[in-house]
Order: sequence, then C-alpha cells, then structure tokens
Amino acid sequence: MTTTIAPTTPAATTTTSVTRSLGNAIGRALLLGLITVVIVVLVWQALLTFLGVSPFIAKGPLDVFDWLFTLPAAPENRQLIWDNLQVTLVDAFIGFVAGLVAALVLATLFALSKGVEHALMPIAMLLRSVPLVALAPIIILIVGRGPAVAAVMGGIVVLFPALVNIAFGLRSASPLITDVITVYGGSPFTVLRKVALPSSLGAFFAAVKISIPGAITGALLAEWLATGQGLGGAIVAAVAQSKNFEVWASVVVVTAVSLLLYGVAQLVETLVLRRMGMERTSGA
Repeated sequence: MTTTIAPTTPAATTTTSVTRSLGNAIGRALLLGLITVVIVVLVWQALLTFLGVSPFIAKGPLDVFDWLFTLPAAPENRQLIWDNLQVTLVDAFIGFVAGLVAALVLATLFALSKGVEHALMPIAMLLRSVPLVALAPIIILIVGRGPAVAAVMGGIVVLFPALVNIAFGLRSASPLITDVITVYGGSPFTVLRKVALPSSLGAFFAAVKISIPGAITGALLAEWLATGQGLGGAIVAAVAQSKNFEVWASVVVVTAVSLLLYGVAQLVETLVLRRMGMERTSGA
C-alpha cells in the first residue's frame, strides 16, 4: 500500500507564514509594551520619592490605580476620563489626518518640482519654528473654536516632522531604476508612482508613528487654548480646582493611549514592510 502525501500549496504556505509573522510581531509588541510600562512606573515612583514632592500634589501609580479602580467612586471617575478621552481622540484624529495628508501632498509636490519645494518649505519651517501658543489667537480668530481649530493645530504639530520623513523617503528611490524608467520614456509622475512611493513606505510609517503623539499633543493644546473640551480642557479645570487625582489620572490615561496607538502603528509597519519584502527604515 502506497501512501501519497499531498504537497503543500503556495497559498497555504503563505497563510501560515503570515500567521506566524503576525503572532511573532504581536508577541514582541506586547513584551516591549510591558517592559515600557514597568520602566515608566518604576521611574515615576522613584522620582516622586527622590524629589519629596507633597503627596497632596504628587500622586503615585498606586494612587492613580485606586482612584480609577478601587475607590467607591471609581466607576464615575473612569466614566469621566473616558468621556473626555473620546473627545480628545476625535480631535487628535482630525489633526492627524489633516497634517499627514498635507505632508503627503506637499512631499509629493516637492518630489515632482524643486521650485515648489523652494517656495513652500520656508512656510512649513515658519510654522514649525513659531510656538503654537503664539499662533493660537490668530488661528482662533480665523477658524473659530469648533472642530476646525483642532484640525489646524493638530495639523501644524504633525505637518513638519511628517513632511521631512516622507520627503526623505521619496528621495530614497534607487537612481538606477529611476534612470531606466526615464530612458524608456517614463514621466516624473511614473517614476513617483512606480518607484518613489513604494520605496518610501518605511519613511511613511516613521512619519505615522511620529504623528500619533504629535496629533494628541495638538489636540490637547487646542482643547486647552480654544475649545475647553476633552482631556485638555478637563486638565486645566482640574488644576484650577486642585483635583489632583483627576489631573494625574488624565495624564496617565492619555500617555497610555499614545503608547498603545504607537505600538499598533509599529505592528502594522512591521507586517506591511515584511509583506513587501522591505526592511524598516528610520526616516530623516
């Protein structure tokens, strides 16, 4: 009796490889996240102990944990933080999309035309160099205190670092391949579409990872300076009323969310670049 072993199909092999890669990437991300949390908590508690800050002002990890999870009012406290966090995440998402799209469009124009780069890059550098607090009154006068101000402020915070990284990635295309496409009659747009954009994926994901905490920072600034809503507005109000538990809990939650979103972006980057057969790059 002869036993026939069915060959493994390429599709099955690819699915198994992707699943294994996904599991490994998630495992590494969780391990790094756990290590980061442990280090942050230890440094946090050590600084409070070493500096000898008054317990009325400074709250340690256990104080924040109790306020969120063990005190009788913990459910109301969590709901308060969650309601404010939702507003901040929406504002951050608006700024993230606005800044990243603007950076991608500008970087594409820069890659197609040096004249456009020379004309617009100084404006981007000006927005980067002027403190956002100084620009806030002008922005509020122009766009008001609605969602548009979150888009503008978040977009300004995100724009310049994302623009630099994406522009760097678009310039990293292989000159040899670019010359081949040009010799065969390809236009600059063809070079951009077939060579520059695929080769800039690593730099694009670097821009995304940088933009996530930047967008949250921009949202907090917009809420603090303009809208008075979300975690930014709540923190200012809590400081004025000496609600120090709420202040520390808000800071801890928004920091944890930033780290979580950064980790998700890094996981997606690893999977996409591995799927494309590319190595991770650090950008500019």
